[in-house]
Amino acid sequence: MNLTPPNNDKRVELSRLYHSALKTYLNQGVGACMNSARELGSQAISMGQETLDLARIHEIALISLVLPSYSATTSNSMMGRAGLFFAEAITPIEQTHRGAREANIRLSQVVKDLSERTLELAVSVEELKQEINQRQAVEQCLRESQATTNKLLEKSRQMQEELRELSHQLLTAQEEERRKISRELHDVIAQTLTSINVRLAALKVESTTNTQELHEKIAVTQRLVEKSVDIVHRFARELRPSVLDDLGLIPALLAYMKTYTEDTGVRVSLKAFADIELCDSDRRTALYRIVQEALTNVARHAKASRADVSIQNYDGIIRMEIMDDGHGFEVAGTSTAKKTNRLGLLGMRERVEMIGGTFCIESGLGKPTTLRVEIPASNSDDMLQPDLNPCSTSFQCP
Repeated sequence: MNLTPPNNDKRVELSRLYHSALKTYLNQGVGACMNSARELGSQAISMGQETLDLARIHEIALISLVLPSYSATTSNSMMGRAGLFFAEAITPIEQTHRGAREANIRLSQVVKDLSERTLELAVSVEELKQEINQRQAVEQCLRESQATTNKLLEKSRQMQEELRELSHQLLTAQEEERRKISRELHDVIAQTLTSINVRLAALKVESTTNTQELHEKIAVTQRLVEKSVDIVHRFARELRPSVLDDLGLIPALLAYMKTYTEDTGVRVSLKAFADIELCDSDRRTALYRIVQEALTNVARHAKASRADVSIQNYDGIIRMEIMDDGHGFEVAGTSTAKKTNRLGLLGMRERVEMIGGTFCIESGLGKPTTLRVEIPASNSDDMLQPDLNPCSTSFQCP
């Protein structure tokens, strides 16, 4: 019975031994012993292996040992030492075969080509890794860009929805204001003028009667005329107070606050620096309308007993604060608040932003509310000089 292993088994065993010996040799560093290489050469001869067979085994071992930990500096040194090991391993074969010198030249070229191929393969692997990393980075950027685009689209959709809702609310508010003015004109002015006309007709008929009675009827008619004039003036003030254009912001605010306190019972104080009147008409109008809308909200929603308005100049920035002692509200929930209240707040914000300012509200349930507006003193270079020691005037509406 033949117990000799097949030729393939011999080569597998020799390849395993060669791999192990080469690995040990490379790990030992400079000055390692070559005895294992010579023994492998002798063993290869005994197994009937030729130089090219051993070269293939060397190639397989070299790829598995050098390629996984490839780097430009370490691999060149390992390749050189591995070549020495291979040269020592084939020495017994060269000694037992004629023409080994020529074969050695060819094998040296094979080893050289093998080394170059190994290096090229390692470089290709490294480039492939870098390309994979770059592609992954690009894919991540694309995913993030897509997510950002989706968020922006959703925000744009929400803003368009808000704009449509606010436009509807604005039209409704305008129509309601027109209806109110129409009703006032019809129910108050028209009736008063009709009453005056009737009395004048009666006076014309009764002009020959008792003089005392005539004087009394004339006095009643005069009072009706005065009442009509007052109502017309009130309408004019609500639409656009002439005192704002003729006398300035502070007198207009004082006049409004006096009427406001009489109508609502909410006490109001005003503290303002005198040079506010140097601002342009757009800024003074915006500040007046914001005070008007803010105090209207205080009377309707805050259940406050007093409110304080402060207008100061800080480093060329006009800061207006309106504070009340009411029960407050959740600022974060403004977007879901009552439509009328929401429209008022957004209207104030729009007025401020149209002249380049900022608008914020500080409040909370059961807490006082502070509305703060900051706007540049002017659009030009001739801004109001900052008040290092601001001289403010305080006013108290009874």
